[in-house]
Amino acid sequence: MPNGFVNVLKAPGITSHDIVAHLRKVYGMKKIGHAGTLDPAAAGVLPIALGKATRMLEYMDNADKSYTAEVTFGYTTDSGDDTGNVIEEAPYQMPTIEAIKQVLETFRGEIKQRPPMYSAVRINGQKAYNLARKNIEVEMPERTVVIHAIDFHEMTENGFVFSVKCSKGTYIRSLCMDIGKKLGIPAVMSFLVRTHVGEFKLENAWSTEEIGMLPHKALCPMDFPIKHLPKYKITEDEALMIKQGKKINVAENVEFADKFIRLYTDKEFAGIGRYVFSERKIAPHKVVL
Repeated sequence: MPNGFVNVLKAPGITSHDIVAHLRKVYGMKKIGHAGTLDPAAAGVLPIALGKATRMLEYMDNADKSYTAEVTFGYTTDSGDDTGNVIEEAPYQMPTIEAIKQVLETFRGEIKQRPPMYSAVRINGQKAYNLARKNIEVEMPERTVVIHAIDFHEMTENGFVFSVKCSKGTYIRSLCMDIGKKLGIPAVMSFLVRTHVGEFKLENAWSTEEIGMLPHKALCPMDFPIKHLPKYKITEDEALMIKQGKKINVAENVEFADKFIRLYTDKEFAGIGRYVFSERKIAPHKVVL
């Protein structure tokens, strides 16, 4: 059974679950997971983990993401994109490029954001979109997210296109609506492409058709998305200790500032260790040997 990651290029109109179901057939295995759900209407990078690599997904939780999005002016919806029910419409005068650029700049850095009602945010144990479908109105909690970069690209007939690099948990639909509010114009997100998730980039993504033809060539190693973690080489004896659930000593000339460490033997990736600062030892956290 293959163990590793696939950088999938998700097409619009299919769900992340559809991609997982397709790859289960392609690779002939059930143990498959994905990092960072994409809305059905969105396209772009969807990292998929196969086999033992699913155990690496938690270390991608804080990976930054990048998107290219289209904003359309003139109306807003309950979902924040152009697939939802229209809740406000208004005539508007197209803003200048300079006005748009000035507003975009106000979102750079740490911002407060309220996720759209049609989202996977949990409210009292239930996903918000399930409550929305039952017409149950709740106050969506604000959250703090970070916009690392946000740049204007081009005008369209009824709006504009921009790109954004952001932290985990950022809702681009909310961002598009908030940009519209600052411009004084109702707005929705009319298209979205995710261009990167951590180490996974759009230019290296594979379509489902390409994966079906060359499944093993599309496979990335298990440690591909966790290169941000420090690396430490262990002996075969230490690998056996880690496998047995025992801690190992750290070499005297080595210091770690991170909690999690990538472990390697001469031959292969061994898994993730947890650095115990008070003992200067590495405890096993996720062993893949």
